[in-house]
Amino acid sequence: MNEVQVVTDPTEHAFRRHYAEVYRFVRRRTRSDADAEDLTQQVFADAAASLRCDGRPPIAWLYAVARRRFADAARRDSRRRTVPLGREEGVEYGPSVAASLRAAFRRLPAGQREVVVLKLLRGASFAEIASTLGTTEEAARMRFSRALRSVRADLEKEGIEP
Repeated sequence: MNEVQVVTDPTEHAFRRHYAEVYRFVRRRTRSDADAEDLTQQVFADAAASLRCDGRPPIAWLYAVARRRFADAARRDSRRRTVPLGREEGVEYGPSVAASLRAAFRRLPAGQREVVVLKLLRGASFAEIASTLGTTEEAARMRFSRALRSVRADLEKEGIEP
């Protein structure tokens, strides 16, 4: 005889009802099924620890957690990846390009230069940069964006396409 099981735990109910949706959401943003499964499991582990039954549908909260977990994973992956400068798809940059890049970097205002060093060379997150420099994350992002635009413009003036 089959009995209908009533689910009362909000996390289990959310898992049964929304797992496929959250998995699809994460899978569209990852490179593999395994990565998507891992991140989706993290989302529901967080749900088990924090989800409360307050009458609101949990899917929006689950998507927010999924976005945060994906961002965390992307940051970890970007810190692990290294791209050898000067060798990308058969393109070699010689000493003149390196000298132009150093000169463009030296022309940056000190605040922008600090953000670039922290972000690109040390792999710090914008939250860590903001904390280190005593500013907001948005200000750190803006300095970084402006620095990259400035360096790109300097290189383009010299006929170098970044």
